[in-house]
Amino acid sequence: MRVWAISNQKGGVGKTTTVASLAGLLQGQGAKVLMVDLDPHGSLSSYFEMNAEDVEYGVYDLFQKAMTHQPCEDPGKYIRATAFENLFLLPAVMALATVERQAGTIEGLGLVLQKALEHLHGEFDYVLIDTPPMLGVLMVNALAACDRLIVPVMAEYLSLQGLERMLRTLAMISRSRKRPFDYTIVPSLFDRRTRVSADSLRLLQERYGGFLWAGVIPVDTKLREASEAHLPISHYQPNSRAAIAYEQLLEFLLEPGMTNEPQALSA
Repeated sequence: MRVWAISNQKGGVGKTTTVASLAGLLQGQGAKVLMVDLDPHGSLSSYFEMNAEDVEYGVYDLFQKAMTHQPCEDPGKYIRATAFENLFLLPAVMALATVERQAGTIEGLGLVLQKALEHLHGEFDYVLIDTPPMLGVLMVNALAACDRLIVPVMAEYLSLQGLERMLRTLAMISRSRKRPFDYTIVPSLFDRRTRVSADSLRLLQERYGGFLWAGVIPVDTKLREASEAHLPISHYQPNSRAAIAYEQLLEFLLEPGMTNEPQALSA
């Protein structure tokens, strides 16, 4: 079972869209996929028509058990099927927003998700985790649980600053992991008509070389339409520019033996 976290310490860079798009492509290839919505905003849950205000049980319950010192349990009871065969979701609920505040007085909450996923070993081919755009116990859980990190970065200056913060976070968390981070930076929302996108992409190439995917996810209105239709882009418009780009990204991620050399991260 492969566990991928899609994360960046900046909002609006395409994290949720990337989760939904990659999950839809994997499901279309016959894989059994679980998505985990760790963002209190619940955007991924809403994408698949599970509004966080209406969902009774979800990923929050795993943290609630841990915060009340109850044993880690099989999260299967909280997983819900989507409208697509072999595509499942562990949804966000409204109470997820309280985890960061409650966690301040409780130790040992950084491995809640990792321990929960151990119960699911063999049940899914892939687990894709959507994270909040801030460093806290929820993001730490995603990073601790994943064996691959995908970092969408919008091709503009402020997003590059978010990437720097993200890499500092990786440096900090890598000290407590027993394995190094394998991560890929993905240029997202790339607008080839603008100079700022071109300049930002050039800067990414200069700074992050071997950790940067060679392609880009373009600005494409079909992505917004797919979200409004509650469909992964590969199901909504498989011949769109964005769908083709995500397909190329997935091919890269699935290349046999494809892995980045672990980076000596330092804060």
